[in-house]
Amino acid sequence: MRVSDEQPILRGGIATGVGSWPGVDPREAAATIVGELSDLPHLVELPGRGTGSDMIGRSSALLIDLRFDTTTRGYRLAPRPGSVSRRAHDLLRTDLDALEEAWETAGLGDSGRAIKVQATGPLTLAAQVELSGGHRILTDSGAVRDLSESLAEGVSRHAAEVARRLGANVVVQLDEPSLTDVLNGSLKGTSLLDTVPALPGPEALHILDTVIAAQSAPVLVHSCAGAPPLEFLRGSAAAAIGFDLATIATSDLDAVGELLDGGKFLALGLVPTKAPATPPTWRAVAEPAVRLIDRLGFRRRTLAERILISPACGLSTAPLSWARRSLSLATDVARAFGEEPEELSFAD
Repeated sequence: MRVSDEQPILRGGIATGVGSWPGVDPREAAATIVGELSDLPHLVELPGRGTGSDMIGRSSALLIDLRFDTTTRGYRLAPRPGSVSRRAHDLLRTDLDALEEAWETAGLGDSGRAIKVQATGPLTLAAQVELSGGHRILTDSGAVRDLSESLAEGVSRHAAEVARRLGANVVVQLDEPSLTDVLNGSLKGTSLLDTVPALPGPEALHILDTVIAAQSAPVLVHSCAGAPPLEFLRGSAAAAIGFDLATIATSDLDAVGELLDGGKFLALGLVPTKAPATPPTWRAVAEPAVRLIDRLGFRRRTLAERILISPACGLSTAPLSWARRSLSLATDVARAFGEEPEELSFAD
């Protein structure tokens, strides 16, 4: 899929956001994102509005023939549509209307520009949502299968609607912050004696790829959890992998190089989600990525061809001023990478 003969939908040297944003005003948020992120803006999530607006709750608006209710611990599958499901649908409609308005105001209607939508990935969803009896969906293979198939179809329909309403080409992001816990078996059960065993890698990969394969749009799998499972993600059908670069240790460098060698794009979370005591310059933000590429032995042009720039994670808890500054920094870094990455130098 391409925006035009010259411009691929998913490409390096551009900036994007992760998903969540501070505040509760969808029109203001959409206008900001469309204005600040010219190459790959996204449909904003505003978890500050409460139930149904966070990344897990929004999934209730995307699933086909499944819906959620709430418990004191979070969300659970519900036998029939209820207030949580209706609220999630209403909030998503409101957000789509706000994005369409901002898109048209910016003169982008039917432009074929790229836009990104986010959804919670199937493994995180199965890890964080409960069955009616209180156990995680992840503990029931049949329920996991039903959930992943429902999500696959729902996300595909959602992306198609966004593409139609905006006249845009869509990138799908699947958020998997619980992926490491799922693979390591470190999720808590309903009691100390009730453990959630690790999900075998091949089984987890099949579940994730079920959703990826159902999409006609390029898919970016993002995890801002500590120690993202890069080797596992390399085997997925995703076109791009996103993570917080600050979580990468020396022992992970080979895995990062293998992602690039395997043809994946990388969405590097370079901008901190909390404002540092000393405001960073774009050069300070860019330096870790440049040094990474140099250390791995790739040409600097890789920064322009295969690297996207983003905040480290969602910005819902950031002050609005820093959230805006984060996008500005990401855009400045992406511009530098896209123009003359070979000319960048840093003091040792």
